[in-house]
Amino acid sequence: MGIRTGEQFLAKLNAMRPHLVIDGEVVSENLTEHPSFRGLARSFAALFDLQHDPEHRDALTYGSPTTGEPVNVSFLVPRTREDLERRRAGMTVWAQYSHGFLGRTGDYMNSALTALGSAKKFFTQADPAYGERVEAYYEMCREKDLLATHTLIPPQANRSVSGSEQLGGQLAARVVEERDDGVVVRGARMLATIAPIADELLVFPSTLLRGGPDDVPYSFAFAIQNDAPGLRYLCRTGLHHGGGHHDEPLASRFEEVDAVVVFDDVFVPSERVFMLGRPDLCNAWYAETGAGPLMAHQVVTRTLAKSEFFLGLASEIAAAIGIDGFQHIQEDLAELIRNVEIGRALIVAAEAQAALSDDGVMLPHWPTLNAARNWYPKASQRYPEIIRKFCASGLMALPGEADLDVARGDIEMYLQGKSLTGPERIRLFKLAADASVTGFAGRQALYEYFFFGDPVRMAGALVNSYDREPLRERIRELLHHED
Repeated sequence: MGIRTGEQFLAKLNAMRPHLVIDGEVVSENLTEHPSFRGLARSFAALFDLQHDPEHRDALTYGSPTTGEPVNVSFLVPRTREDLERRRAGMTVWAQYSHGFLGRTGDYMNSALTALGSAKKFFTQADPAYGERVEAYYEMCREKDLLATHTLIPPQANRSVSGSEQLGGQLAARVVEERDDGVVVRGARMLATIAPIADELLVFPSTLLRGGPDDVPYSFAFAIQNDAPGLRYLCRTGLHHGGGHHDEPLASRFEEVDAVVVFDDVFVPSERVFMLGRPDLCNAWYAETGAGPLMAHQVVTRTLAKSEFFLGLASEIAAAIGIDGFQHIQEDLAELIRNVEIGRALIVAAEAQAALSDDGVMLPHWPTLNAARNWYPKASQRYPEIIRKFCASGLMALPGEADLDVARGDIEMYLQGKSLTGPERIRLFKLAADASVTGFAGRQALYEYFFFGDPVRMAGALVNSYDREPLRERIRELLHHED
């Protein structure tokens, strides 16, 4: 089959029957026309169509190793540094389409599957069958161009105990029955972003398992169809309030719906079970398979596009209202420039220091990517703050698109900018508002801050994994140097 078109993607969505709860309504059909999902579905359809666009086809696709048909480049198993660069070129096309605001484009989980499908030695520690299953699943997703989301952590009922201990072990998703033909899962997990429009749900290991016997039922990895019997999604209220691209330019296009996943005795066939009952291997899932580096490679590519967006937006605002000559404004613009170049440098450095894994996969340099994923979540919190500073009260004086029909003269006269007409300035500031002060903007800031987890835990993991001994040795040598 190979790459799908946007029309094929939307048709598949309308043929599925998931159980989605949102704003007091249960939705299970015609998803692409529902106001809560319509804009997002069409944005993802546009991503699929880009694969067929002559301008982007070569960057976004490569020939399937089994059929020769074009498939998405995020499924390319990198064997060389050039392969990593090729993957990044394709990921950049999608990232720039959404300006980094779509955090769960297909290339994110595709990258994980690409690594997992090649990590035979890792799976052999438990059972070679797991490696064969995940490889077959990776190939299926590649050939059918499927869109997957994933869910990782247990609900936050009682953070003072582990996920397996919450509510006496009855809260978190767990295996309640093992059968010859598969397993039955009961409980809940969060946080499945874009779940309503995905083809597949990947339920991968939590990285917080303590490794004791009580954790065994919670130690698994599997994939399930998004409309499997017993699978329910509790979706948060949408952050797009029905405005068009003029009034809600980001939310109308890129509002990703997040959801809690409920497993009501969901049956998972054996061929879709990739790990079972090994807390030690579940804890090592991302580090030892190479999934972590390939996923992070996609993330830093996306966040670079987002940094570029904020630099472009801030620069446009500054020029539009004549503040670009002020030194305190230039200081903030310089900060955004630095962040763009730091992000770009981290990507290039990770690729330049890439090395082959034991399975022959060229993985970008993890310490560099680990630094990037610790740096960006905090650096990015400044972006909406800078936009608010540049726009100030202008963000609170924004007539809507409909007001142009009844008050165009006043808008032309009193809301113009240095280099923009009144209607043009309103449109620019609507974009600024959606990037800095709306509910959509708040969710984006929260999402980026906790993208990889608790920043404090991440900092500890960075410190504990980074080889500082050669640097300490230099200090010791200096202290004992007599010359």
